[in-house]
Amino acid sequence: MHRQDFLKALAVLPLATAMNSLQDLHKTASSFQKTAKMPVLFVGHGSPMNALADNPFTQTLHQLGHDIRNRQPPRAVLVVSAHWLTRGTFVAVNERPETIHDFGGFPQELFDMQYPAPGAPDVAQEVLQALPDAYPTEEWGLDHGTWTVLHHIFPEADIPVFQLSIDYYKPLTYHAELSRQLQFLRRRGVLILGSGNIVHNLRQSMPKLMQGDATPYAWAQEFDEWAKAKINQRDLHALAHYQQAGASGPLSVPTPDHYIPMLYSLALAEPADDIRHAYEEVSFGGMSMRTFVVG
Repeated sequence: MHRQDFLKALAVLPLATAMNSLQDLHKTASSFQKTAKMPVLFVGHGSPMNALADNPFTQTLHQLGHDIRNRQPPRAVLVVSAHWLTRGTFVAVNERPETIHDFGGFPQELFDMQYPAPGAPDVAQEVLQALPDAYPTEEWGLDHGTWTVLHHIFPEADIPVFQLSIDYYKPLTYHAELSRQLQFLRRRGVLILGSGNIVHNLRQSMPKLMQGDATPYAWAQEFDEWAKAKINQRDLHALAHYQQAGASGPLSVPTPDHYIPMLYSLALAEPADDIRHAYEEVSFGGMSMRTFVVG
């Protein structure tokens, strides 16, 4: 063998090994049997302090988890969280994702909490196959949009969990289109969960939070009801152009980070799916805790 050919062979060996590993993983993932169709959730996660709370909202999450387990325990949970914003789309492939405490100014008890669920690299590979422009990463774990919610839905932390990032530089319609490419996961035993808040204006809410005043602003209540109507109509076009709701739109969605996960959840609704609003509340001025179930 010529020296040049030998060097080429050496360069290819690690790549070939990696490709074989990916192919083996894809074969394993592709072998999963079809299941009954899983529901889809959107959860208005609100403050990280909900992880420690026992209130009507967290009790609703407990009941949702109980109902899902009784119906069909998920093989894995895929979360689209408002708190993983990227340029490009990334899929977390960690075998043991860390619990990320991505906040400040809260009690030590909250920072001490862990959600030690395993990752789902096999299912993540299926997502990467379905989304050819997405990239795998081990640089992310479970942010508070994920674990503070799953702590109540599946408190045993025994179901594998992984996250899909939000490409913050894409238009809102892009996210609905991307989400539809994940429809097959619902028949592979995967629970897909969007975690954000339909109304999320912290600047306007902060004075009420400081005063302990939970009453909503009229504009927040108005937009939450407008969004509910559009969700029931499955009107993704209107929801992606929320400014058409009038002045309440920009006030309720000053930035789209917490709004986008709702589009992911709704885009997965099929014509025969029911949409049930499991929890409805607008509190502390401009924070909607609306939570709904698709299917």
